Amino acid sequence: MNSINQLSMWNRDISRAIGALGRDDFFPAIIEAINGQVRIDFPQVWLYHKDLPPRVLYHQIPPSAFEAQVDQYLEGPYREDPFYQTSMNQPRSKLYRLERVTMGKLEQTDYYREYYSDTGTVDEAVYLARLHGGNVINLSMMRLPQHGSFSEEEYETLYLLAEPVSELLKSHTEHDDFAITNLIQPGIDHQIDLAFRTFGESLLSPREKDVLELMLRGYGTDTSASRLKIAVETVRRHRKSIYRKLDVSSQTDLFSLFLNSMSCLGQAAGADPLSVYMSPR
Repeated sequence: MNSINQLSMWNRDISRAIGALGRDDFFPAIIEAINGQVRIDFPQVWLYHKDLPPRVLYHQIPPSAFEAQVDQYLEGPYREDPFYQTSMNQPRSKLYRLERVTMGKLEQTDYYREYYSDTGTVDEAVYLARLHGGNVINLSMMRLPQHGSFSEEEYETLYLLAEPVSELLKSHTEHDDFAITNLIQPGIDHQIDLAFRTFGESLLSPREKDVLELMLRGYGTDTSASRLKIAVETVRRHRKSIYRKLDVSSQTDLFSLFLNSMSCLGQAAGADPLSVYMSPR
């Protein structure tokens, strides 16, 4: 901190975040505390698990930018995201900056060409917290061109806040309501694989089911076409049909439906959990 006023503001804001642990207003509170020290844009909180699609838990992204920021990310580029890869590879630090993770070569990557260049942001840093069961929570902080990249002084401030922010993120996930709603517990790898193989099969054609499974596993349109040995346009046509039949309008909605239906795996007994999840209660 550079001044008594900043320190006073931080103590006030972080106290509010601590008071919100376990509640829906925790993420807005912790983001407000960070934003009071360093200007951040498009804050997002993601839950990552190596075997499941990422889940956006909270965001402050305007509707006009949501498709580019989230829906396109979930179409497949997340697998190439340096922060996702770092999160899934036993991260040691609690704060990472995009420029340093990519060693200054971001613009040379497919991730930049296929996704990041369309986000309209010029810099990004994330706080990470490692959870149980292979989960990682990631608080992403972007910067828009009008605010410029993070300065060294700003990054140093973010670094000084990393320990309490990461610990609070972890503490929040340990409250019962959050864990029950969001966290995938360890030891159910076979159930996850079963969900990938059976989800949607009661409503889709066999080929649509093949396309859906690759979508859920995070593969983009081009890779799916290559794996299935069909044309890219055919994959796109199947995707539109899948959205229509499952009554979803985006990759985000699709992943949410998939994750929610996993609660019905046991009752489905090897059949499509979606048929149980969508049946009249």
